[in-house]
This record gives sequence, C-alpha cells and structure tokens, in this order.
Amino acid sequence: MRHLRARPCSPPPGRLCEGPVWDPDLQELLWVDITAGLIHRGSLIPCTDGSTLPDVRPGTVLAPGGPVGAVLPSRSGALIAAVSTSLLRLTGGGHAEELAALPIPLDGVQRRLNDAACDPRGRLLTGTMAYDTTEGAGSLYQFGPDGLRVLLDSVTISNGLGWSPDGSLMYYADSPTGRVDVFDYDLATGTPGSRRPFASIDGGVPDGLTVDRDGNVWVAVWGAGQIRAFAPDGTCHTVVDVGASHVSSVAFAGPGLDILVITTATEELTEQQSHEERHAGRLFVCRPGIPGLVATPFNDLVPQETA
Repeated sequence: MRHLRARPCSPPPGRLCEGPVWDPDLQELLWVDITAGLIHRGSLIPCTDGSTLPDVRPGTVLAPGGPVGAVLPSRSGALIAAVSTSLLRLTGGGHAEELAALPIPLDGVQRRLNDAACDPRGRLLTGTMAYDTTEGAGSLYQFGPDGLRVLLDSVTISNGLGWSPDGSLMYYADSPTGRVDVFDYDLATGTPGSRRPFASIDGGVPDGLTVDRDGNVWVAVWGAGQIRAFAPDGTCHTVVDVGASHVSSVAFAGPGLDILVITTATEELTEQQSHEERHAGRLFVCRPGIPGLVATPFNDLVPQETA
C-alpha cells in the first residue's frame, strides 16, 4: 500500500467545497461551495514556500442563486451549473439560461442537485438528493441532445461519477451504500447496463471520484480524511491522507493533469474536529505520480431539447 500526503492551498476555507474540475482550454480550476451557493474559478501557480507542489490562486466568484451542486465547462466556453433543481448555462456576460428543470415529485420532499460529470461523448449526468437525506428520494439524470431522462431511481445521495479510459465502464457512488458501483456503459446511446459492486469503503463513505489514465479510480472518503485509489480490479493500492476529515471530491488538474486537487468541508464537523482541523474546508493538492484524464466538456454546440 502506498501512502501520500496532501498539502493545503491558499484559498480560504468554504462550507461544503465540492466538484473540482480542470478546464484545459482556459487552464482554469473550477469548484463549488454547495451550501454557500458559490462557483469558484482559480488557477494553479507555483508555491511561494519552495514546495514542489503548486498553490491555487483564487479568481472570479459567481453566485447564481441557490445551492450549487456542481459546475462544468462546456464546448462553447460557457459554464454549466447544477443549481437547486435546474441546469443553468452561465455566460461570461453574467447571463443565465435554464437548460433543464428537473421534475418535482409531489411528495413534499425538498431536493437539490448534487454531483455532476460529462460522459466521454459530452452528455451531462447529474443526481439529486433530499435536503434531509430521505432514503431513496434521489435520482440520477442524463441531459443531452435527446433532452432529460432518468437513468436511476431510488438513490439517496447521488455522488461521484467517472468513466474508464475507453468509456466502456461507468463508476458511481450512492454514498449511503458504502461502496462504489460499476456499470457497463454503452457510449453510443449513453445507457448504463449491468451494475455490480466495484469497491467497498470502510471508515467513511464514498463521495466524489475521478479516474486516471490507467483506469485507477480515486475516491474521496468523507469522514475518513482520505482519498483512496483502486485498481481496475477493485484493489486499493494508494491512500492520500488529507488534513481534514470531510473530504468531498477529487480531480486531476494542471497542464500535465498530474496534480490531484482535493476539496474538503467544514460542515458536520464536531466542535473538537473544528478545533483540531484548522485547514478543513480548504483545497488540498498532491502529486500522485500518474496523470488523469481530460474532463470532457458538456457538448452544448449541438441542439438540446429543453424541459
């Protein structure tokens, strides 16, 4: 088992930082603070204390209104944000266009969008959860040229999404299950097939995840203060220790996609944890020794059926 340690970055702590993603076209790092309703844009810069790891320089902050579950780049250059129960297209001029509104069940349960990612063909997948984490109240949706469709129902906390390098497998975490599952994935139709357990998580719950160029799956383990890397056969071979218990997500970033950027949270910390974990809520970085995959932007240059 290989053990690494992540280093905290300069941006101030957030409440529930999540969803880091690297935009290779703009050489820009994106992440969200879900409950604060903020989208952050930043860049990687050399560290001033002599470390070989980069730091993060914060840039523009956007507040689209409502909790922001995720933000993604698009082929047009706009940002695609999962805000409350809508998918929004945000342009540089500050204009917000609703691409899709999720159907609201008439059951009195309040829901919001959570994690999101694009498959290798540029379709956007995003999931929901109840504010009070009602079991089975969420769903996993896909939005693309054919509009919005449900891929999975009876989800509790829809979280990490990722694909194998050839796009034939989809990895997915419904956090309370305590595991990451893997699906066969039909790239031509964007349809997940056979579902089976990929990796069980102990000492915490699986949150966001990413996949590297060799097909290893890097999973943020909320409550354990770690990122864990699993080989394609489900064997854990690397642990990255993070100086914060609530590790929420992870992404490969930088020109060479060789830096792990890790998000953390201050929410749900005990009083003792808040006192001991002075870097909780910050971004962290680590060099894992293997590069990641380029994040596919949302393909908004083809007509989309809107809700």
